[in-house]
Amino acid sequence: MHTLDRLAATIKSRKGADPESSWTAKLFAKGPEKCAEKFGEEAIEAIIEAVKGDREKLASEAADVLFHLIVMLEARDVDLAAVLAVLEAREGTSGITEKAARG
Repeated sequence: MHTLDRLAATIKSRKGADPESSWTAKLFAKGPEKCAEKFGEEAIEAIIEAVKGDREKLASEAADVLFHLIVMLEARDVDLAAVLAVLEAREGTSGITEKAARG
């Protein structure tokens, strides 16, 4: 099992848990909108580190982005597997072609 799959399973297990038991459960208790807001905050922090050029801090912020992306997805009942399936379906297709096909 891949690291992201294990992370997604852990995050899913926190859904409906006591908000005092984990950070993830606390986010879920605040609702999908808060989960999305937190993802956005983490994405901005990653952008800042990318601009600064600090590779170590960018890696850390990118990990936060991935974590909070999976939380946001789970808050809306979207499995990571569904996202990975979309990426797999796009594999081998030019980004320009794929974007044009979206219409």
